[in-house]
Amino acid sequence: MAEPALDPERQEKAKEYARLKRRLSLVDLTLAGGLLGLLIFSGLSTRLVGSLALPPVPAASLYFLFLMVAYGVLLAPLGYYRGLVLPRRYGLSLQKLTGWLGDTMKAGVLAGVLGTGIVAAVYWFMSSLPQIWWLLAWGLVVLVSLMLTMLVPVLIVPIFFKMEPLADTELKKRLERLSQQAKIEVGGIYTVEFSSKGTTANAALMGVAKTKRIVLSDTLLSWYSPMEIEVIMAHELGHQRHRDIFRLFVVQSALLLIGFYITNLILKAAIAPPGFSSISDVAALPLLMLIFGVVSLLLAPLTNSFSRQLEAAADGYALSLTDDPGSFISSMTKLTDQNLAEAQPSRWVELLLWDHPSYHRRLEHASYYIAHKSNEGE
Repeated sequence: MAEPALDPERQEKAKEYARLKRRLSLVDLTLAGGLLGLLIFSGLSTRLVGSLALPPVPAASLYFLFLMVAYGVLLAPLGYYRGLVLPRRYGLSLQKLTGWLGDTMKAGVLAGVLGTGIVAAVYWFMSSLPQIWWLLAWGLVVLVSLMLTMLVPVLIVPIFFKMEPLADTELKKRLERLSQQAKIEVGGIYTVEFSSKGTTANAALMGVAKTKRIVLSDTLLSWYSPMEIEVIMAHELGHQRHRDIFRLFVVQSALLLIGFYITNLILKAAIAPPGFSSISDVAALPLLMLIFGVVSLLLAPLTNSFSRQLEAAADGYALSLTDDPGSFISSMTKLTDQNLAEAQPSRWVELLLWDHPSYHRRLEHASYYIAHKSNEGE
């Protein structure tokens, strides 16, 4: 099968953009680790917490907010460059500074509220039930994650993007028929206004139970044929058909449990050298964050590996459901160019960092499907 033509200029830009993002992420991690390390080993954390003169739970909440603000100020230039300057330079963002600042503030408030609540609960667990705090903290995070999964399409996304029911009645009927063919009930089909902020395209089947809905970016509607949109949504329906959201949630929860358990073991062994009194010492919060961050980083490739397997299976389902490998290939080609994704990253980059198969692997899947269908017809 002849491989469809990617735009060579776009792919060169995609490689440059990906390299820059990886370097900036490394700088981000280094600065964050450096800030936490400074607080831990300089004694500054103990002095700061000592000045609060508050019980552990409110002290931990206030200290966490301080760390978030300090981190935000320290990395503000990096965040501005990575979040606005770089995407605009590569044609992915159309936002002005005020719009980007508004979105950044919204995201910061959401992260601050959720993070503060979790930290407060964790320190209550540590103070009251130190032997099983890590298990209780894990249960809380899993519960919050489940709630967020339900609320994303009805509460979180509308905070950042305008969302309204799909106006294209013909496309709506096609996607409803496709959902029925896949035996998946959806609560509605919506359009998200991506074009006001950027040039990328995406589609998703968001939410669970009554909040489940098909969501299409207006950039997808503008540049893709109904057949291409159909095959993209067939992929998303494949995730539902295979119960991938539940399966990924279970795997992520299991790895999170391992992460909390390992964090607990390391934290107990590491509190003495910097001079912290116990694991519930609020001054040890930067140490807790550093340990948990490193453990999570080391476990991430396992989640990514499982996610790539699910994505490959969803590709197979989309090809079988639509029997339209041509539209599958053309849609993947368009998305790769439009979203400035690397078509063929290095093997190590894909293994460690990617949660989706690369473009070339997805094309290999489509080629296998075509060859298999051809053999069946002989």
